[in-house]
Amino acid sequence: MAVEDVRFEVATSTGTLSILSGVSLKVEASQVVAIVGPSGSGKTSLLMLLAGLEQPTSGSIKVTGQQLNDLTENQLALFRRRNVGIVFQSFHLIPSLSALDNVALALEIASPGQSLADCRTAAAAALTSVGLGDRLSHRPSALSGGEQQRVGLARAMIAEPKLVLADEPTGNLDQATGAVVIELMFDLARRRGTAVVLVTHDPGLAARADRVFAMERGVLTETTGKSS
Repeated sequence: MAVEDVRFEVATSTGTLSILSGVSLKVEASQVVAIVGPSGSGKTSLLMLLAGLEQPTSGSIKVTGQQLNDLTENQLALFRRRNVGIVFQSFHLIPSLSALDNVALALEIASPGQSLADCRTAAAAALTSVGLGDRLSHRPSALSGGEQQRVGLARAMIAEPKLVLADEPTGNLDQATGAVVIELMFDLARRRGTAVVLVTHDPGLAARADRVFAMERGVLTETTGKSS
């Protein structure tokens, strides 16, 4: 994934608001990048751009070699299904579906040619990989916050995306549970060759990533890092 000199501006009643100012970032396969910074600094806007949910005002965004700026809305939707997984802070599971079917549905959408039976078999394996093999039939209301986030992680990884975007994935979890979720995410990413861009307010969690960036008023700066 490569972001080059991206600027993002929005029009307001008082004029143009600059949200991102010349952001550049490269993330390799299997690499975990953490972005920290205060609320309103532009972190979530950057994730929206990486997912193709917003278009930059200027600059270039490439994911798996594909220039996102050149794609139509329909092409972007198809690209996301096949290449991008998203882990949300608030889980966003479907309440009426079991853990198994929440994950299977994501694969069915990403790979419409697969049978439902195959999707459910793959979903069971994904849930087992995050320690939920005995929770397949449980609906979200019967799962703890940590278990729901692990379902969300399995759902994000089920189609083996090239890029996973995580927006405050431990924000609704206690410190110990959050650490478990982060370790699972890192392990899955490295075993599957998935690039991860993680937004967090927790510098302790961010420090466990391969590289750490700080976002301040729309400017992204690398601060610390470690080798993979």
